[in-house]
Amino acid sequence: MKFLLYISYAYGFPIVRPLQAEILKRGYKVAWYVENEASKKKIKASEKLLNTAKEVLDFKPDAVLVASNDVPHFFPGIKVQLFHGFSVNKRSKDKGHFRIRGFFDLYCTQGPSTTTYFKELEKKHKHFKVVETGWSKVDVLFPVNQNSVKTKPTIFIASTFTERLSLAHNSTVFKEIVRLIENEDWNWILNLHPKMDAAIVHKFQQLNSYKNVTYLPYLEDLEPLKQADVMFTDTSSIITEFIIQKKPVITFNNNLPKDCFINITTADDLKSSIEYALKRPEELMHKIEKFVLEEHPYFDGKSSERVIDAVENFIRKNELKNLKVKPLNLIRKYKICKRLNYFKFYSIVK
Repeated sequence: MKFLLYISYAYGFPIVRPLQAEILKRGYKVAWYVENEASKKKIKASEKLLNTAKEVLDFKPDAVLVASNDVPHFFPGIKVQLFHGFSVNKRSKDKGHFRIRGFFDLYCTQGPSTTTYFKELEKKHKHFKVVETGWSKVDVLFPVNQNSVKTKPTIFIASTFTERLSLAHNSTVFKEIVRLIENEDWNWILNLHPKMDAAIVHKFQQLNSYKNVTYLPYLEDLEPLKQADVMFTDTSSIITEFIIQKKPVITFNNNLPKDCFINITTADDLKSSIEYALKRPEELMHKIEKFVLEEHPYFDGKSSERVIDAVENFIRKNELKNLKVKPLNLIRKYKICKRLNYFKFYSIVK
């Protein structure tokens, strides 16, 4: 069996690399197609990169695993949606996480909060199948000892780039972070959104001069989240990736705070909130547990195995023959052909 790993941007690498390991473990062949030229630099020497649509057609994959919103419809093989993040708005029924673009045969969902509605969409459209597998990107986080807090705790700070939502843009918050770095016996890991304003990035990078601070310009995988005991963030999508370890998250002016978040609105509350989170209070941990069971109830680090199992079963049972024909989708198909500069007489209507 042959697999193609399809990504658009660098954020896709930690999603598909665990799948590549599982594919190779089973003795199958694997190749990559990376749409963004800059992201191709992250391909390792040991990995097989296909640079053109023709090379993909010649490779003839049985399955295309996708960490993007769409995929070239004319690529061979079943198209599998892996998702590039957790759903932010769980009730957005016509856009975002739940938008049906008409390209995928199999959706591998992360947990009940997404599976339930995707199952409704499966019954409605009848041109794809949905299997709950968990998310390959978070395999690295498990297993985790959720009850252990180290003698010297580690606080992970993450921030989104949107100025009105970003804690990193708040000068009062920054000053309080510096004060805590200088006065508390805690370790710190800092990571800002890749699109963060350069001046803000520079300001946070300077904190790397402190012995108890590690600044990470890019998360190659989620291993640093495993090292942390508490997260401090805003409305960043990384919240769910951290909290599924059953570890507390402090948010600053979150636009839709859950009852399992410790949401603060002033920098003065940061220290006391961290101290509260480190105690792992029973009421808070119960709320976190409830949230996690909806979002990602898999703690074995084997979601990649379940994804490949789902693909194998889909192909072995020839599920494709049971699906309705997908919509023509001519405009989206044309845009993809234009993006890849691939126009054959059949490529759009295929």
